[in-house]
Amino acid sequence: MEATARHLGFLPSATARLAGSPQLLEGFQKLTALFDGTTLDPVAREVVVMTVVTRNECHICVAMHSGKLRKLGADGELIAALGERRALADQRLEAVRQFTLAVLASAGDVADADLDAFLAHGHTARNALEVVLGIGTYTLSTLANRLTRAPLDPQLAAL
Repeated sequence: MEATARHLGFLPSATARLAGSPQLLEGFQKLTALFDGTTLDPVAREVVVMTVVTRNECHICVAMHSGKLRKLGADGELIAALGERRALADQRLEAVRQFTLAVLASAGDVADADLDAFLAHGHTARNALEVVLGIGTYTLSTLANRLTRAPLDPQLAAL
């Protein structure tokens, strides 16, 4: 929790509530670090995250990751499309979004056509597995945030 507070300048309510299970909080932090170290580029990682968090309706996560996308230089249309669950203009990123949705819808048993479409946009089999890591990581946090009814901190709303 101290590292999160130092990084953000405050302790988000969601983090404090996740600490109700120190193992859950530690697991989420470790998984986040692992996902951040994947070969997916930072914006593609955020597409995975936003696809999961909008699907799971985690308002805290949407606010936080919209802010992260802005810091990465993503344009407003990309952020809005992700938040509204619309197709993305960038076909490479749309392939990430569609593949993430296919993995979620099929519990990982994606059709060959869905995997082929993902790979056709320059992504790799390794990237496909990294999408699964991102889905698992952010499913964990969204479910915990919703379960604990974590409020949206004003600092996150301002991102």
